[in-house]
Amino acid sequence: MKTIKVPGKNNKHKVLLYAISTCAWCKREKSFLRENNIEFEYVDIDLCSSEDREKARKDIIDRGGRLSYPAIIIDNKKIINGFHEDRIKEALED
Repeated sequence: MKTIKVPGKNNKHKVLLYAISTCAWCKREKSFLRENNIEFEYVDIDLCSSEDREKARKDIIDRGGRLSYPAIIIDNKKIINGFHEDRIKEALED
């Protein structure tokens, strides 16, 4: 699955975002990460092949997440469904 990398000065965490290209909450989450200079990678799953879409769904479910977007995975450990600025900030402060 091909991800799009967004560079940022804050790169102490590995951040992966599963999003939908037309989703307002997904756009807000991407903007939040950019505005806070957080390096991250993302996949707009609606623009992926059906095979990659299924891989993303499986990844989210296997990590204990729900199939709702945005879904952010921090350091391959913590998953946060939805745009929750406070929870994302807290996870990135560790």
